[in-house]
Amino acid sequence: MMKKVRALLALEDGTIWPGYALGAIGERAGEVVFNTSMTGYQEVLTDPSYYGQIVVMTAPHIGNTGVNIEDDESRRAWVSGFVVRSVSPRASNWRATQPLAEYLASNGIVAITGVDTRALVRHIRSQGAMRAVLSSHDPEPQRMIAAARAAPSMQGLDLVPHVTCAEPYHWVEGSPAGWGHGETAAQQGQATYHVVAYDFGIKRNILRLLAEQGCRITVVPATTPAADVLALHPDGVFLSNGPGDPAAVTYGIQAVRDLLGKTPIFGICLGHQILGLALGGTTYKLHFGHRGSNQPVRSSDTMHVEISSHNHGFAVDAASLPEGVEVTHSNLNDGCVEGLRVRDLRAFGVQYHPEAAPGPHDARYLFRQFVELMARSRPA
Repeated sequence: MMKKVRALLALEDGTIWPGYALGAIGERAGEVVFNTSMTGYQEVLTDPSYYGQIVVMTAPHIGNTGVNIEDDESRRAWVSGFVVRSVSPRASNWRATQPLAEYLASNGIVAITGVDTRALVRHIRSQGAMRAVLSSHDPEPQRMIAAARAAPSMQGLDLVPHVTCAEPYHWVEGSPAGWGHGETAAQQGQATYHVVAYDFGIKRNILRLLAEQGCRITVVPATTPAADVLALHPDGVFLSNGPGDPAAVTYGIQAVRDLLGKTPIFGICLGHQILGLALGGTTYKLHFGHRGSNQPVRSSDTMHVEISSHNHGFAVDAASLPEGVEVTHSNLNDGCVEGLRVRDLRAFGVQYHPEAAPGPHDARYLFRQFVELMARSRPA
């Protein structure tokens, strides 16, 4: 039996949360947040939107199904730290290639287990998301509290340069073999639409679903000017998810301003926020954010409630949106904006994640709506 290594999570408000080391031995700082999903921890770990954050999972048992390469949502794990109540020592799933603890260690993720995550989540709900330090290297409380207070605030922080691609690349693949899908139209050389996707921290399943809707995709770095995008003659432009404060992504906001009215635009999460800012709105930081695959959102078009997957700590201020911008989706828990649209400019976005896998599929129709918008925008 291996000896347990003591670990500690220290928050900027002076509270400490003891446990035992899991994954890599080391120390990381970040914003501590929580995710309410029962499944999908590998998607959480590899979602670039979590860059700079220490994620607390509310489900008490994590790691039961292990990990496998097909479920990675990007090229690496991005979380600053990972906090769980109890980690499964075994992986029980036919697709698993390794247990979670081994995956965390091999990817350099500092994690902690044995934490009273129920109490921790209630504390974050009350006090709000805050800066924290997680250490299994030198877990001395007062030093760590001071380090947490010295860490940068998420407000005003542009984290996109850390996660975006360095060069443009093409994507044509759909879902992996065995998921019940055949080759995409792009793989067969029969793609109908060309989409340029801004990579603010894009997830692979977004690209897969666009490809399965008959799109060939050119993914471009976040700093790509609008003129360079228009030179690629896209049928539409996609604005991806990503980490940090949307108001700090000034280059992305300017690019979208320059693209509005010239091509159909669809944004998800950070991309939705950047669209709102480009339209003249403002964003604000939520008290503790929405993160999980069980968030209720209502569509103003149908009045149907969608159970949706979320990962956002900022939101668009509805009162700041100019005339002509419609709020299409609202969160039923706190009323914040979850979708917007400008018909005349052929642009829309949603704050939540219609591509989430695993997670509810209630909102996948949005990819079809984007394709229909591109079809209507083509010259007769």
